Amino acid sequence: MAQNTTRDDYYSTPIRRLLVWLMAILLIGIFILWRIDNPRVERFRAMIIDTIVPNMNWAMAPVTAAVNLTRDFKSYKEIVEQNQELRRELQRMKSWKEAALQLEQENARLLELNNLVVDPKHTFVSSIVLADSGSPFSQTVLLNVGARDGIRDGWPALDGLGLVGRISGIGKTSSRLILLTDTSSRIPVIIQPSGQNALVSGDNTIAPTIDFLKDPSVVRPGDRVVTSGRAGTLLPDLLIGQVVRDRNQRLRVKLAAEYERLKFVRVLRDNKTVEIDSDGSLILPKSKRNNIQNPDLKLE
Repeated sequence: MAQNTTRDDYYSTPIRRLLVWLMAILLIGIFILWRIDNPRVERFRAMIIDTIVPNMNWAMAPVTAAVNLTRDFKSYKEIVEQNQELRRELQRMKSWKEAALQLEQENARLLELNNLVVDPKHTFVSSIVLADSGSPFSQTVLLNVGARDGIRDGWPALDGLGLVGRISGIGKTSSRLILLTDTSSRIPVIIQPSGQNALVSGDNTIAPTIDFLKDPSVVRPGDRVVTSGRAGTLLPDLLIGQVVRDRNQRLRVKLAAEYERLKFVRVLRDNKTVEIDSDGSLILPKSKRNNIQNPDLKLE
């Protein structure tokens, strides 16, 4: 056994030495060949490169794939981060857009209110609508003006387009505004151009009814409805809206005031207005309230 091992070493050792020397000579030759600056040698080097390098693509394929995978992963991560940032930016822009639209709407309402034309003899108090009643049976809103601002019961309130309602209930810093659509609201009006007198009665709908009309045949849809000022209940010639007909051919008023966008109103000072002494007596004093229920009431 020992003899076989010695014999193997005897033959293998010179072979290993020969291979080492050949490898060393080959490396030295390649080094010298690569260092020689000669056109022929340069062509020879180019020929070797053109022959060997294309055939090495299979060996570089795993390395190339790994590099591409790493680069793609980094690109994907950057895209995800950019997408998240763009989503956040889009959300911020939506918030800014909503805020800008809200400010634009409020500015438009204020401009409408500022363009409201009233009799120069009457002054007004601008007010913000704080809240509504939130009840389907009561059409009222709360204003941020009250006794400290000189507000009195019965004074009319308008938005930039027409009459909204009348004050009924005053606190020190706030007041309650009964809208024209409330069931307790009764407003004496004149329908133009026919000159017919009537009563606009709230019924908890967006279009109050026209009652006690002497000659409905002369009234047409689109006719203008304004306050009459009868009995000192309201200032005359305040725009309420225009005449329309419902499905049952009943005459109603399409209100000029935009209740769905009601945020600012102007309360007109009117010291001659009859004060409201209870929530139900919205228009006339007690001495004349019974006449409203009389169909023979003359509203000429």
